[in-house]
Amino acid sequence: MDSMEPEQTPFAAVSAQTSKLSRQYQALLDQSTPFVLYRWIGTGVALFLFFIRVFVAQGWYIVAYALGIYLLNLFLAFLQPKFDPSNEAIDNEMEDGAVGSLPTKQDEEFRPFIRRLPEFKFWHSATRAVVIAFGCSWFEIFNVPVFWPVLVMYWLMLFILTMRKQIQHMIKYRYVPFTFGKARYNKNSK
Repeated sequence: MDSMEPEQTPFAAVSAQTSKLSRQYQALLDQSTPFVLYRWIGTGVALFLFFIRVFVAQGWYIVAYALGIYLLNLFLAFLQPKFDPSNEAIDNEMEDGAVGSLPTKQDEEFRPFIRRLPEFKFWHSATRAVVIAFGCSWFEIFNVPVFWPVLVMYWLMLFILTMRKQIQHMIKYRYVPFTFGKARYNKNSK
């Protein structure tokens, strides 16, 4: 007992290794932040590989359907403003000058569109979901027999109805969640 080092338990070793891996993963995420196009291309490739897997294996349609529903929910959260203008409580806060309110008159101060789900979190959640769905497609327990054309039609109807509702909301409250189509001002214009 010459050394005075505390004895490391197996739990502490696993915890230290998990912590190290978590830091490395976060460092990779931080480094990937500015590369928006490349991140989305990678996600698209992963999604394409998943669809090829489902097509070739002729199964795991319920996993693909669940992935489609999840990605649709993420997309809707990406399109929505952080503070919903249709909510009465938030409308009252906006009139008091709360951050994130949308201008309703020409002479009001410009406040940028703040998303409910930021682009990076949207990408990260979507990529994680695609990777999990791809992993599930290799386990027979997730291959529930279903008539896939019904799932496709149901998903398309759900997509059309939710997007119609979202577009009507955008028109009613006059907000555009994208940067194209918005006015651009030069330094000289006032």
